[in-house]
Amino acid sequence: MRKLLFIALITVFMFSCENDKVSERLTPGMYRAELVVSDAEVLPFNFKVNTASTLEIYNAEEIIKVDEIVYKNDSVYIKPPVFEGELIAKIEKGVLNGHFVVKGKDRKVPFTAQLNNDRFDSFQDADFNIDGNWETTFSPESESESYKAKGVFKQDGNKVTGTFRTETGDYRFLEGVLSGSTLKLSAFDGAHAFLFTAQVTDSTLQGTFYSGNHYKEPFEAIRNNDYELKSADELTFLKEGYDSLAFQFPDSNGNQIALSDARFKDKVVVVQIMGTWCPNCLDESTYFAEYYKKNNDKDLEFVSLAFEYAKTEQQAFNNIKRLQDRVGITYPILLAQIGSTSKEEAQEKLPMLNHVLSYPTTVFIDKQGKVRKIHTGFNGPATGEKYTEFKLEFDNFINRLLAE
Repeated sequence: MRKLLFIALITVFMFSCENDKVSERLTPGMYRAELVVSDAEVLPFNFKVNTASTLEIYNAEEIIKVDEIVYKNDSVYIKPPVFEGELIAKIEKGVLNGHFVVKGKDRKVPFTAQLNNDRFDSFQDADFNIDGNWETTFSPESESESYKAKGVFKQDGNKVTGTFRTETGDYRFLEGVLSGSTLKLSAFDGAHAFLFTAQVTDSTLQGTFYSGNHYKEPFEAIRNNDYELKSADELTFLKEGYDSLAFQFPDSNGNQIALSDARFKDKVVVVQIMGTWCPNCLDESTYFAEYYKKNNDKDLEFVSLAFEYAKTEQQAFNNIKRLQDRVGITYPILLAQIGSTSKEEAQEKLPMLNHVLSYPTTVFIDKQGKVRKIHTGFNGPATGEKYTEFKLEFDNFINRLLAE
């Protein structure tokens, strides 16, 4: 009996030691990371390790601070803020090998990283300068999938920064190079992994857009500094016969919150249709949270309706709480949908809208409960002047409604 007990204790001890085994720690310094998005293309990005438990991810002017780094068994788990995506890798002699994983979407992209300051390995002198605006069409050969965008770029030597603006949002802070006549731009923020490649002439771009390793589509662009997208205030509207919005969804405490509740009565209300998984929604939520803190002494309320792909209410509310805590959101975020981010299903929850075209979509309601404006999408910090313009227009319109 004693012998059996001794063997059992030894087995438990060995198993415990095996599970306590950890990999090397991250070495401070600048890293070049790669995500394998196809057999022929990798998506590079840079991050700087400050300590073994903190790092920063860089995309042009954007700096994403990461402080959730866990060493477990033989791997390191790097979780960027807010989003579900996670970099999981083994470290051997300073080199990381693993995957970028988004569990809720069953996505896995091969990932490597090592100490290196360069985002793109090598390049030639640029044959052209793509400074300015570009009228862009994604999936130009598909009548059902085609959509318009506006490329906005700045070039300094070989280095190119900028973004693509669409009528439903922007493609984040893009950074890359123009090597000869080949353009490559990338962005990684913990939710989305974007790579754009194109062949360039002095007046055209012909390329491919990769979103991780699960999606790609062609695009083409022509230089057009006068090109403008449709107004974001004209894309979504109330159906005939409606002049107001109505909904009732639960908050994290299980309370059913309705737009008809006393807290919203006789106040200007900003209703945000969003998801915790959406980078443009994060940009907008960050702006709204700060605006609300500065103006919560006024007759003004914000409320967000979250459409989540999480499969359970508990996981969805966990994602909502993570967003609220990280961004400092003090207004309610209600759970409108789980298991799908389908815009068609979202529109069924808000049948007075002609459609839900984009996450985010923002509905402005006056003190009498009437919808005064619906803004589709969001032009975030990556859009530069357009973001500044949005903030000014937003503040002016809110103040106008408050003064009525």
